[in-house]
Amino acid sequence: MRHLPRAVARSLCPAAIAGMVILGPSPAGADDDAPKGPAVTVLKVAKSCFSDIVEATGTIIARAETSVRPERPGLKVTDVLAEAGDTTTAGQVLARLALPEGGTLQVAAPVAGVIATSTAQIGNFASAKGEALFTIVARSEYDLVALVATTDMRKLAVNQPATVRIAGAGDIDGKVRRIGPTVEPNIQQGMVYIGISSQKRLLLKASGRALIKTGQSCNVAVPLTSVQYSSAGTVVQVIRRNRVETKRVEVGLMSGGNIEVRDGLNEGDVVVARAGALLREGDPVRPVMAAEAAK
Repeated sequence: MRHLPRAVARSLCPAAIAGMVILGPSPAGADDDAPKGPAVTVLKVAKSCFSDIVEATGTIIARAETSVRPERPGLKVTDVLAEAGDTTTAGQVLARLALPEGGTLQVAAPVAGVIATSTAQIGNFASAKGEALFTIVARSEYDLVALVATTDMRKLAVNQPATVRIAGAGDIDGKVRRIGPTVEPNIQQGMVYIGISSQKRLLLKASGRALIKTGQSCNVAVPLTSVQYSSAGTVVQVIRRNRVETKRVEVGLMSGGNIEVRDGLNEGDVVVARAGALLREGDPVRPVMAAEAAK
């Protein structure tokens, strides 16, 4: 085999090397979208509706109480037909009293409702001016008289729906019935009356808490864990082309572990489910959808 002259060989080397460079690595940017970096759990941003809730705490009172007494003095109780906690109808006989001249007098409920208290006992005397034999919560209507932060008072309006939570009685539906015109200066709280109706016997002066729905807002939402708060503002980490982008957002209402995003994100954006300081702007990642990560 004949050898090429040394000068010719020297002239071919740069070309050969250049050919190797061109054929070796793939064009720049061809694999930018290839998954690399740490695996990160992500989720797609979706729309959700949030209720604006104002909380109020207070005590249960009867909206109207009716006292039941005989119209005549000096009558003795012979029969007691109802007791505290019973639900009554208008005209229902609650007790029978003996008349001095003989015979009996029936004491009936003047209104329907729930008997709040009873002092009627067989053998006791009853009169028109004495202690009431029965007191009835008229029409089973109660009020939660509650205090609200001054900053929330402007959100309240009559007839707004509320859920009233009372220990031992569970949740009861109610509505804002009246809003107090003044604020307690020492505690900077205003008063609101939440009307509730219940056939259960509610303990008067029992504590209760109302969750008043004052409005609703529908926007995209993310988990609270996706949001970071810093001196630079409120941010969410978004994944685009398998790289981290930091987006500043404006947040709103919260509910059930999620938070409303009013500006900065669009429906369908992919965000980091649990944002953290270890991820920085431009970092490559391998996104894993939350549904798949949970399997």
